Amino acid sequence: MSILTTIAISIVIVLHVLFLVLEMFLWNTTAGRKTFGLSEDFAKQSAALAANQGLYNGFLAAGLLWGLFGTGGNDALLFFLGCIIIAGLYGTLTASRKILFLQALPAVIAMALLLLNN
Repeated sequence: MSILTTIAISIVIVLHVLFLVLEMFLWNTTAGRKTFGLSEDFAKQSAALAANQGLYNGFLAAGLLWGLFGTGGNDALLFFLGCIIIAGLYGTLTASRKILFLQALPAVIAMALLLLNN
């Protein structure tokens, strides 16, 4: 695997760990509310849902780590990058266009580099 591919996948991992932190631990803070454009009231009401979403982002990062550094290999990387792309497209259609650029596009780039290096 090329260094560029490893860097691209690592960026996707870091992004998903950051999503986990934002959604699980910072959702009700000023920084979390500002990041997602939430009122204090809505943030309190939706905190459990956000934490659940953050946990799923953590699982995606863990899957990529398993593929990159463990026994999962390219099959795991392709699977988890595919999951991230699908989730990013769904989020783009249902929540915010920003998700396309913050979640789906980095995963598309990482997957393209992975496929080109096989």
